[in-house]
Amino acid sequence: MDRRKSLKIIGGSVAGIAGLVFADWKWQIVDRIAHTGFFSFDDEQLISVIADTLIPAGLPPKLPTPDAQPIGALSTGTDQFLIKLFEQCYEKEDQELIKAQLKSLKKSGFEDLSQEEREKALMALKDSENEDENKFYDLMRSNTIMGFTTVKEVMADYRGYQVAPGFYHGCVDVPQV
Repeated sequence: MDRRKSLKIIGGSVAGIAGLVFADWKWQIVDRIAHTGFFSFDDEQLISVIADTLIPAGLPPKLPTPDAQPIGALSTGTDQFLIKLFEQCYEKEDQELIKAQLKSLKKSGFEDLSQEEREKALMALKDSENEDENKFYDLMRSNTIMGFTTVKEVMADYRGYQVAPGFYHGCVDVPQV
């Protein structure tokens, strides 16, 4: 084999592997810069952290099979559901309330806290005397639970829900009477 050709193949392989390694990192930067939508990129990340705090991976506690992967709000896409729900289905005043509360949580460093500290911070919102903080907590909690409990992974795989119960068996022998 030609030495130049070998070096080109090796160089291409190394460049391809490096591209795969840095692809995720690059896309995060591109997402942050080119992000368009109602919520900012940081707001969406914070909504994901809140959803993960309310329903962390590992719930429900009793999975149907021993080899089933633990599911949570992030693995079922509940955070994306919340983003679309708040963006498209809520009134302007509720949207502004959500944005303001997300901004205050971001300012307090909510994302950098441990799971237990985030739970305590959310419970502080629930027990707060501020009406806006109570409403924000109730919106996030109720909609996260609704989004999580209505996905396929929970409804069909965990609860055994069937869209049309009962089955049609067309070719069945009929006993002679």
